[in-house]
Amino acid sequence: MIRALLMCFALCVVSGSSKPTESKSRVRDEEPLSHIEHDDSKNYDYDHEAFLGENEAKAFDQLTPEESKQRLAIIVDKIDSNKDGFITEEELKVWIKRAQKKHIYDSVEHQWKDFDMNNDGKISWDEYKNVTYGSYLEDPQMDTEYNYSHMMSRDERRFTVADTNGDLIADKKEFTAFLHPEDHEHMKDIVVQETMEDIDKNGDGFIDLMEYIGDMYTSEDGEDEPEWVATERQQFSEFRDKNNDGKMDKEETLDWILPSDYDHAEAEAKHLVHESDANQDGKLTKNEILDKYDVFVGSQVTDFGEALLRHDEF
Repeated sequence: MIRALLMCFALCVVSGSSKPTESKSRVRDEEPLSHIEHDDSKNYDYDHEAFLGENEAKAFDQLTPEESKQRLAIIVDKIDSNKDGFITEEELKVWIKRAQKKHIYDSVEHQWKDFDMNNDGKISWDEYKNVTYGSYLEDPQMDTEYNYSHMMSRDERRFTVADTNGDLIADKKEFTAFLHPEDHEHMKDIVVQETMEDIDKNGDGFIDLMEYIGDMYTSEDGEDEPEWVATERQQFSEFRDKNNDGKMDKEETLDWILPSDYDHAEAEAKHLVHESDANQDGKLTKNEILDKYDVFVGSQVTDFGEALLRHDEF
């Protein structure tokens, strides 16, 4: 694990210095719900990926309509979080966001067993620290170019913020927030703090223009400055530094790295309700969803396709 940490750290260093002509971005944009064009007049493929996630949508494409409806019915029960028999826009939005972040949850599941050393279903700070920094803890004087003491202190701070009940033991939700803080509202301040610590070289608590550019671009002797650097200077003056004091404070840095843009999941939830709400009451029943199953999920609808599926089962 310590090797993986080293590699990750090294990659961050490389991305910032080895290719000075390429721009490095710290902006944490949300991933698109689908890379497919959203055109319902052609098909509902975009909606399928937004609702299910890319891999699951492909799996549904191989099902018969009957199988597709059966699986969709099971999903509907999962979406109905309060079990009142209706699916609201908010419940749909929550589900779509989960589908969008499925790869994150899969990543956490994959790493979980590496850290849960006593197999109690939780990960304590001591477990994480011993797995990640074990070699350093055994020999703090080891010769290395990395400041493990600083890295460990920074990790402990983030772990403490992710640990909402304050027991220094993380469940799956808390550990996910620790590994992927940009996706959790209560972790935004720590993401901003870590970013400012990385960029604020003079330690004044702000990011000035020189530090902002220096984080993305390192000039070399005799080298012409790439055009994108001039664009970034303009971006800093016109958009990043909102109060025009020549530097970015915490709020301005937050707006830069975690922009509150258009909520694609909310828009898709509204769209799915609009497409399927037969009685126009603003919420969906299971029957309304199943009646419009082709909007939510795909299926193999041709006789030839069904024959292939039946053949594949033998």
